[in-house]
Amino acid sequence: MGRLSQRRKVHKYVLGSEHPVRHKEDVLAVEEPLEIRLSTPLGGMTYSVTMRTPGDDFDLVAGFLVSEGVVWESGQLVSERFCAGEDEQGRQTFNVVDAQLRPGVPLPATGRNVYTSSSCGICGTESIEAVRRSSHHSPAGDGVRLLPELVAGLPARLRAAQALFDRTGGVHAAGLFSVGDDGTSAELLCLREDVGRHNAVDKVVGWALREGRLPLAGTVLQVSGRASFELVQKAAMAGIPVLAAVSAPSTLAVELAEESGVTLIGFSRGDGFNVYAGHERLVAS
Repeated sequence: MGRLSQRRKVHKYVLGSEHPVRHKEDVLAVEEPLEIRLSTPLGGMTYSVTMRTPGDDFDLVAGFLVSEGVVWESGQLVSERFCAGEDEQGRQTFNVVDAQLRPGVPLPATGRNVYTSSSCGICGTESIEAVRRSSHHSPAGDGVRLLPELVAGLPARLRAAQALFDRTGGVHAAGLFSVGDDGTSAELLCLREDVGRHNAVDKVVGWALREGRLPLAGTVLQVSGRASFELVQKAAMAGIPVLAAVSAPSTLAVELAEESGVTLIGFSRGDGFNVYAGHERLVAS
């Protein structure tokens, strides 16, 4: 677990105490860059660099490629491997992943698609249209139904499974739950943690791609932070019908959820929540 967290010496201030400054160790979540390279029999390219918490890197890359529309089924991603790379001490960094695409899967024309960045400067209508053009798994027709009590209990279940957060207090989490046919039960299929909330979701989606589970019909994606446009986009691209967040959504996130058929839930904190889109999937007790 050394690559996930590190111990650092800190000066802890406790105001009003006999010894206001104390020396102690704190545990921090690791953050390192990951370079994503794509290769085919006809060539290759450096596609993107993202900052992430090391661990589940192959899931992260696979999920990132799903959210970008590069791949949408498991057979399109032939293999993933770490490329050679060393730090100043000569240790392998594991910070470069080469993803080999199946023959016939085209390389992107450029690097990362601009519509996945909230700071790219293009308008909301163009952003939503870009997702519509790239999506291969529409959640709009998903018939999943779920009780409000089930939804309200998911944040606590997510928090109980966050091992890295327990040590560091500094990572986001995304948990994928499979909903039972009657909407009264849910099984935690996959949980991933990362300093970036987008990375945590990509790791979950990448796990699903590598397990041959896409599209993710009948599932709920519970996340620990807010519901941004990018998170709704990632859910829609993976065919996830319900996205629940413990904090607020953005306006563009709500617009995309309405357009793509994703039920978007915010402020889900145990005793209630708000439904911003797709309320018809919630059924009475």
